[in-house]
Amino acid sequence: MGGTGLLHPLTGLDHLLAMLAVGAWSAQLGGRSIYIVPACFAGMMVLGGVAGIIYPMIPYLETAIAMSVLMLGLAVTIDQPTGWFVASFGVGIFGFCHGFAHVSEMNRTEGITEYILGFLITTVSLHLIGAFGGLLLVETSQGRRHLRQIGVVTSLIGVYLLMR
Repeated sequence: MGGTGLLHPLTGLDHLLAMLAVGAWSAQLGGRSIYIVPACFAGMMVLGGVAGIIYPMIPYLETAIAMSVLMLGLAVTIDQPTGWFVASFGVGIFGFCHGFAHVSEMNRTEGITEYILGFLITTVSLHLIGAFGGLLLVETSQGRRHLRQIGVVTSLIGVYLLMR
């Protein structure tokens, strides 16, 4: 059930880093953001997946996904208070693009519902890993510094993905 959907977010560095960064950033933001921001990404990702069934392509989709890695890495690097609404809006746009990409790259012989459920489960798991790791690191000033350094590396990978 949803085997390739479960694996798809793990097979591309762009998807993997973006989803971990959403969780880490939500941990930095704290409060309601810890669950609202990842939930918004996941919900919009499902909508993007449904759109990917209906529409054949979105121009510059890979660019948008690379930008999500860059921007989410910058958000973790900057580590500044941002309201949950603004953060949710930003990650929602990125989530939509990731969902569209997941479905556009799927094997059309697999059931679409199972596939979407599969990549949703993996995405939420990656958000949780990023959030738990972020929560552990934000407890100390040294941990916060390490988390910001992870954000820098994530952003640099985003730049690399944009240049490919």
